[in-house]
Amino acid sequence: MFNIISLISGLLFGFGLALSGMVSPGKVVGFLDLTGNWDPSLAFVMGGGVLVTVITFRFILKRSVPYFGSEFKLPTKTDLDKRLVTGAVIFGLGWGLGGLCPGPALSSLAYGNPKIFVFVGAMVAGIVIAKLLTGGFKKTA
Repeated sequence: MFNIISLISGLLFGFGLALSGMVSPGKVVGFLDLTGNWDPSLAFVMGGGVLVTVITFRFILKRSVPYFGSEFKLPTKTDLDKRLVTGAVIFGLGWGLGGLCPGPALSSLAYGNPKIFVFVGAMVAGIVIAKLLTGGFKKTA
């Protein structure tokens, strides 16, 4: 059942990304271009996501367990460190240069654009390299 809910959630997320234009690198770059032909429309998409989260999180987290899981998996780390800041900078640079972040990039694969496949391949390679360099593939109990 969990896999079906995950599939439905992923499809809904991908549809929302496509509908909002977040799978279009040109639209994303237009949003990030504050000194040129700035396109503020994605701010409404992000604002809508933040608004829904602010409203619903307080109700959801009052539950002892999630609807479709055995436990909530929330971050426990609250400090900023070099690894977090470096990762955020690399993510931001990739988003700004490529016009896509991971979710929209995966959704964009459905369009069959070879450039998107190269982007996703580079993204996956970066994830694997980061995991190898940080020992992230070690199994935890």
